Amino acid sequence: MFSNKTEKMAPQDVRDSSNIIGKGTFLEGNIESFGNIRIEGKVNGNVKSKSKIALGQSSFVEGNIVSQNAEIEGEVKGKIEISELLTLKPTAVINGDIYTNKLIVESGATINGNCKMGTAIKEIKIGSEKNGKSTENEKISNPSPKPL
Repeated sequence: MFSNKTEKMAPQDVRDSSNIIGKGTFLEGNIESFGNIRIEGKVNGNVKSKSKIALGQSSFVEGNIVSQNAEIEGEVKGKIEISELLTLKPTAVINGDIYTNKLIVESGATINGNCKMGTAIKEIKIGSEKNGKSTENEKISNPSPKPL
């Protein structure tokens, strides 16, 4: 009756998917996606995407964020690992360490933690990929944190 459509979809179709956690929504647990994730509500858990993560002004994430690209307007309490570009908007508040390749910090954004750029790259693994079974041929990488 129910089937796992992610396994049947072509890699590009999975990449083009979008997920939204709306304002006023509270989610407890980890989120993993091949596609984009937009969060306007609150998440207590880790958020991982092979595409882009966008956190709106009303968002609050207590957990680590791992993604190819990210744009943050809300608050994050946890480590942020971005393999390409991280953009912090004026309302962003980051309480944790940042590892990214490129960083844009707009006037007004707050960072309480360390920032490391141009770090070594490792692969972002989602779901079944952790068992060595990749559902996509394409590999996306992210920074590998090093002890500070």
